Amino acid sequence: MPTIELSLGTISYEDTGSGPTVLLLHGLVQSATVWRDVIADLETDHRVIAPTLPYGSHPRAMRPDADLSPHTAALLIGELADALDLDERTVFVENDSGRLQQLAAERPERVGRMVIAGCEAFDNYPPQGGGTMLDALARIPGGLLLLALAFAPRPMRRIPGTGLMLMTEKTVPHDLSDEWFGRLRTDRAVRADLTKYLRAVRKTEMLEAADKLAAFPNPTLVVWGAEDRMMPPAHGRRLAELIPGADYLEIPDSGTLIPLDQPAALARAIREFTAA
Repeated sequence: MPTIELSLGTISYEDTGSGPTVLLLHGLVQSATVWRDVIADLETDHRVIAPTLPYGSHPRAMRPDADLSPHTAALLIGELADALDLDERTVFVENDSGRLQQLAAERPERVGRMVIAGCEAFDNYPPQGGGTMLDALARIPGGLLLLALAFAPRPMRRIPGTGLMLMTEKTVPHDLSDEWFGRLRTDRAVRADLTKYLRAVRKTEMLEAADKLAAFPNPTLVVWGAEDRMMPPAHGRRLAELIPGADYLEIPDSGTLIPLDQPAALARAIREFTAA
């Protein structure tokens, strides 16, 4: 997997296929692997770039002095796009997290086209359920390690109403959750990165981004899982109404993690949006 040196540290990314470029962005305690089925679909006729961002499952810790926060993570995505020389036709796609909204609000010229797919938005930040749990644990010494150890046994990840089970109508495959929680469990510096990120959360920052998105000038598609229990579908509809000219698509039988619940439907929506 290629890597690139950016201001906060080294970022790994997948870069596969050829054609119109799509940049796929994941959420906390995940990696680019959450997109694997979407990548397999899109790479047949698109160039697909999927970085693993410093959200707790990244293979290399950021520099110890890195100013890591949701805001700087949003700017890091723009820095990555600059470094890879991605042009204005690139489609930025984000699931679960809200950093793309912040980047589009701050650097609208960098985000030529975007797909917001079941993300943090408005006052649902940190998002209900898993997000508020992570936020609380990050403020307790050793809290994130306890979480990672608690989810080391595979059956613990399948308890109804907890963490990953809140995010999907199916289940997160064990090989993915093994990878995601493994790094958080074994690498103190990676845990420190996520702790730093979570402690820097400002509860109003998604509302501030939304205010600026009302003037976002570029094509936008908002996609939401109809059964999402963590990111309210009403927020998806509200975003689509807020952003000028945005389209809205609701995908049935899907929770937050649309790339896992309905990868074919999401890939089809991205392909149609890219071609429009």
